[in-house]
Amino acid sequence: MIDSELDEIYKFLAISDLLGSAGQPTEAQFEWVKEAGYEVVINLAMPTQPQALANEAEIVRGLGMEYISIPVVFNNPTSEDLDRATEALAANAERKCFVHCIANARVSAFIYLYRVLRLGIPQAEAEKQLLQVWQPNDVWAQFIATELAARMGKSEDSGESPTALQ
Repeated sequence: MIDSELDEIYKFLAISDLLGSAGQPTEAQFEWVKEAGYEVVINLAMPTQPQALANEAEIVRGLGMEYISIPVVFNNPTSEDLDRATEALAANAERKCFVHCIANARVSAFIYLYRVLRLGIPQAEAEKQLLQVWQPNDVWAQFIATELAARMGKSEDSGESPTALQ
């Protein structure tokens, strides 16, 4: 029953037993997140977006889950944003984490990079889950390529794309 409820959350995707991603849940849907055993909620959305829940931190904490906010400007993701998100994921790797933004776009890109760069998941495998959610636009495809090149030591100008997302 709980899994089918989670599927009602916009673009929910179970990445693993300990990691799930989605778009913005409603207040009621956060109860499902808790019932599914999630212990940590990481929100990458800007709190000023119209779809954002103004009292999300209180809702999540009121349900007994930890709440981490890492606001990422959709059209301007930064290396620092990625560092903060991957550090939060790594620090909570043994706990069940639910990561969301508004449409699961920011999240899917950051989780892709976390899985490839920190967990050593092959790019093709991580990319399958990313593409289940969305095809990154030009800003995000470039961000992903730049971060992979910088962090994996590949040259963007080598003619060899570090990812098929471009």
